[in-house]
Amino acid sequence: MKVEVIESPDQSIADFFEKRIEEFNLARWEVTEKKPIAVKVTDDDGELVAGAAGKTFGLWLLLDNLWVAESNRGQDLGSKILVALENAAKVRGCRFVLLDTLNFQARPFYEKHGYSVQWTQKNYPRDGMKFFMVKEL
Repeated sequence: MKVEVIESPDQSIADFFEKRIEEFNLARWEVTEKKPIAVKVTDDDGELVAGAAGKTFGLWLLLDNLWVAESNRGQDLGSKILVALENAAKVRGCRFVLLDTLNFQARPFYEKHGYSVQWTQKNYPRDGMKFFMVKEL
């Protein structure tokens, strides 16, 4: 066998490993389907100005991202998006939400909506922090 460090690997290598781990997990988990879910907000011209995306997985909504254009911030739009996404996840049977946010992002916003920090990764990626947050729906 040959062990080799690849400084600039093709995406196909990472995809290969991810696929193998996914196959392993799916053969053992009681839930095998992650279903994408999203909320989008468009302006009068049809331009995308805000939204959120994630996956539902068993009892969990895995919130990947929530974004509001700079010009639309401060109008309670993020709260409306979050509530809409949580409600849609409840319809799918979700009882919990998991997300992560960075120290300069939206921790206070999520705390205002009932999320709590379960784990903090310090020194991420160097001097910052990453917060893993959960909420029971």
